Amino acid sequence: MALFDPTDGPRVFGLPMGADFTREFTLGLMDRLDGLPPHEQARVEVYVNTARMKRRMQEVFDERGARLLPRIRLIGELADLPGPDPMPPAVPALRKRLELVTLIRQLLISAPEIAPQTALFSLADSLAALMDEMQSEGVDPQRLQELDVSDQSGHWQRALAFVQIVEQFLENSATQPDRLGRQRMIVEALDTYWQENVPQHPVIIAGSTGSRGATAEFMRLVAGLPQGAIVLPGFDYDLPTKVWADMNDALTAEDHPQFRFRNLMRMLGFTHSDVPIWTQIARQNQTRNKLVSLALRPAPVTDAWLEEGPRLPDLHAAADGLTLLEAPDPRTEANAIALVMRDALEHGRTAALISSDPVLNRMVKAALDRWELIPDDSKGDLVPLSPPGRILRQVAELYGTRVSADDLLRILKHPLTHSGHLQEEDPRGNHLRRTRDMELEIRRKGVAYPDPAWLRDWTAKKYKGEEGTEVWAEWIITNLLTLPDFGEAPLQSYVEDHIERTIRIVAGPEGESSTLWRNAAGRVTKPLIDEFRREAHVGGNITAFDYFGLLYGVLTGAEIRDRDTGHPMLSIWGTRDVRVERADVMILAGLNEGSWPSAPRPDPWLNRAMRARVGLNLPERDIGLAAHDFQQAITAPEVVLTRAVRSDDAQTVPSRWLNRLTNLMSGLPMINGAEALGAMRKRGRHWVELAEAMEIPGDLPRAQRPSPCPPIEARPRQMSVTEIQTLIRDPYAIYAKHVLRLRKLDPLGRDPDARLRGTVLHRVLELFTKAGPVTGTAEDRERLLKIADGVLLEEVPWTVTRTFYRGRIEKFADWFIKAESERQTRLQTLGREVAGKLSINVGDFTLTAKADRIDQDDKGLLHLFDYKTGGAPKDKEQTYFDKQLLLMAMMAEEGAFQDIDPADVASAIYISLRDMDETAAPLDKDPTDKVKGEFFSLLSSYRDLDKGYTSRRAVKNENFEGDFDHLARYGEWEPTDDTNPEVLE
Repeated sequence: MALFDPTDGPRVFGLPMGADFTREFTLGLMDRLDGLPPHEQARVEVYVNTARMKRRMQEVFDERGARLLPRIRLIGELADLPGPDPMPPAVPALRKRLELVTLIRQLLISAPEIAPQTALFSLADSLAALMDEMQSEGVDPQRLQELDVSDQSGHWQRALAFVQIVEQFLENSATQPDRLGRQRMIVEALDTYWQENVPQHPVIIAGSTGSRGATAEFMRLVAGLPQGAIVLPGFDYDLPTKVWADMNDALTAEDHPQFRFRNLMRMLGFTHSDVPIWTQIARQNQTRNKLVSLALRPAPVTDAWLEEGPRLPDLHAAADGLTLLEAPDPRTEANAIALVMRDALEHGRTAALISSDPVLNRMVKAALDRWELIPDDSKGDLVPLSPPGRILRQVAELYGTRVSADDLLRILKHPLTHSGHLQEEDPRGNHLRRTRDMELEIRRKGVAYPDPAWLRDWTAKKYKGEEGTEVWAEWIITNLLTLPDFGEAPLQSYVEDHIERTIRIVAGPEGESSTLWRNAAGRVTKPLIDEFRREAHVGGNITAFDYFGLLYGVLTGAEIRDRDTGHPMLSIWGTRDVRVERADVMILAGLNEGSWPSAPRPDPWLNRAMRARVGLNLPERDIGLAAHDFQQAITAPEVVLTRAVRSDDAQTVPSRWLNRLTNLMSGLPMINGAEALGAMRKRGRHWVELAEAMEIPGDLPRAQRPSPCPPIEARPRQMSVTEIQTLIRDPYAIYAKHVLRLRKLDPLGRDPDARLRGTVLHRVLELFTKAGPVTGTAEDRERLLKIADGVLLEEVPWTVTRTFYRGRIEKFADWFIKAESERQTRLQTLGREVAGKLSINVGDFTLTAKADRIDQDDKGLLHLFDYKTGGAPKDKEQTYFDKQLLLMAMMAEEGAFQDIDPADVASAIYISLRDMDETAAPLDKDPTDKVKGEFFSLLSSYRDLDKGYTSRRAVKNENFEGDFDHLARYGEWEPTDDTNPEVLE
């Protein structure tokens, strides 16, 4: 008994739009198989596109109980078959890519105008894809030689010349085929073999559109077998004969969802009327199918809207189950999608997000996470973002660079680092403790580039011989601080050193070496790295920069997916998954141009016209396939269409298919099109409003302006003169620092900021004035700059910053030398960087200071100097706020500075290096007795229990950013708000 009745032509079936293709195909197949004996059922061969469809078919078979299953195979597995005659194995894709990288590097060196060196790997990928396509489509390489590009620009002429040079890869495809080329060779061999050995058992291809040349050729062979059949997904039975007939020109019709089927019709010799429905569909919205079919007509025939549109049934039926969600921005879109998915779950229905935008997918995942819902993502996680992928990339970044503190700590804190110790007594905890200590030291001391000498010295001083610390330090030095400088070297040198080094880093000083590959992510990553090591010998010479880019490309060759992690009723699918899957609620998201459909991938080797002449697919092919996916998805029973109106502060353009659908419905008021569209949008606004409401924090009381009043005994008993300004302007910062004992965490590694600039310039001037008398000669300038070079080399690790700072010093050098020579003629320096401490009988308080310089004249009067890398404060500012020099003058007269006797102060001067000017403290208006009285009064006020430390009491300007503004919750209150004194116990 045969599965199919005899036929004169190719046997082609279809399933209409809106059908759950995998389920309906499998049910129809089971109905046909029920008429065959069990052993005949087991001989049936079914070829499908994806492993996902294969699994789902098996699940549908399981629903009917135990039985012998047909042999379900993947079309892509044809490339792995041995073939009727022995055939050479497929050349690994990575090997071809590495060979092309070597060739393209030489091309870019000889013709740099083609592309920058940074495009090396993307060019190799695109060229490999072009060669794969030529083999899959059966395009003779001779066609490239015959291609006339005299009417093209110089770029295309140079690109074609290079493609013709690498044509040897195509000419050798018979002995060294790639995977797609070998698949076509298998198909051609089957064609020959089946002519003499015709299969009598049923062979079915289900779910393929024949978009690849080798696949279409295989479909032609199968359709001609006595028991062969093709079952097409999402076939448009509503498309008129004339439209089918007019879809002959790929240049105008390639982006239509049914164009691939029109190609099959020409190849196999059948028409649309020869495609019966595989099985009857119980649940189908015929009105929506007709509406979508008309909306997506090829552009040249959209005038049919005027003729056929009014003949459509009432569009309320078509829009029933359709929701159009137009969010103001991507975040709101993601939140609304998450709400739709949660609502479906609460009602016991499955929901699937279909999107090609990975950023939107991640945002939806984040939104679902607030309810601890994890969707099943068909694409999984990218290997480069997994723990093994991250540490491999982080170590690769170290080659060819000086290891920074940030690079070092990022690797030491990675969850895989030092994880090879399985004994309970060991201690990854010790590693993390030491790493934390190292980070704090780096932050405190501003170590930008830790080196072996620094690490050994710090370890010895910090741990004083603690067991294991020396081994730990040497492990870091060997694996992270002393990388070889390969320069331009064979790829194999980079690969071997990099992988072995990473394994040692993960293992730790005495750990195992297998932990890098231990978990699921490692098991996926290891085959990629193993192949990289095997094929590295063909990669030629490479630089450290190129190596990192190449490694990233290798790691993107797989995805990590755990099917047991996601919720069984919530899914995220790629656009092509809609061919094989169906959910109760289908959410078609990111429906904007550039997202769905995505922009055609540019081909740097052959432009659109050249591809058409050679016989390759046009860039619009991918748009046509995406349109077919959209057509299948939107005709499901319940669909939510979503898009963001704006993105990145720019207006977005709706997807062409959504635009056509809304325009068609708006233009059909006679059949309630506009009204139905309004209802779709109303349903969408409901979810947008809920998403926006979800983002509103609620009517919570705002924080009041704080003014804490701690107990007297908890208040600070010592401050520096520079902190007095903070006490006046922002008392809350003093409370946080001295009462709560909080400190701002120093940045990781020094930045070339004002603090570093001040440290460097103070050190330069201190050493210069110490080195000998300044007479104002050219030798003084030379000496100053020589000292500056030494200090800059020691303190500033950045070449550009050193150059900038030296320029600043050169600018003020002559002015400073002239002024200093004049000062030295009348003053004698008593001390530099002089520490001072003054005890005050107000709550047992101590005032501290460090004077940049204290001089004395021949009358015994003191002169204080303070170097400023910026501008000096004005008189009024010093009187009321910045009392640094005034307080230091008071301290000097009290004898508070070390080794300097008390004496009257004649002057206290700021030396502004930026402005090349001197600004004196207003001692005439604010003599030290007055300053002392006001200071005592200030201190006494804070001995009052009701006196609070008010936040931002008198800041210099509104742009002032205090270190503790976030703790004071500034932003919830305004600077004009009343304070909220709070007595603390």
